[in-house]
Amino acid sequence: MFLATGFYSGNLPKAPGTWGSLMALVPWFFMRNMPLPSYLTLVAVIFVVGCLLAGSAEKILDQADAGPIVIDEFVGMFITLAAAPSHPAAWIIGFFLFRFFDILKPFPCSWFDTHIHGGFGIMFDDVIAGFYALICLQLLWMLIGKL
Repeated sequence: MFLATGFYSGNLPKAPGTWGSLMALVPWFFMRNMPLPSYLTLVAVIFVVGCLLAGSAEKILDQADAGPIVIDEFVGMFITLAAAPSHPAAWIIGFFLFRFFDILKPFPCSWFDTHIHGGFGIMFDDVIAGFYALICLQLLWMLIGKL
């Protein structure tokens, strides 16, 4: 439960996904300078472990995709910030973009959220939201650089 709830950040009152996304910045800060292949391998391992942890936590909490489970937000943030520029403004923008896509759940996030259950379903809609946020962050940063 400690890992599934993002070091218990998912147990904080109101908006557990936001708290989990914020908490994800702590381990990400130490991961951010890893070579990209190592970084992506670590994110893939966290995704697989997260599927197992989220599925188990869902059973313990006896609730489908329970709010306190925020390991999915960690993976989504790690994807969002995978190629983030080394600038705090980029990190903040990435955070807000990920939260936007995680809450809005544009297709196919919404489809995975409603049709795929268990640990994989909990995790995968955030993976897609993370990719949306990653793409938008990169495009936005390129645009900002041209101003």
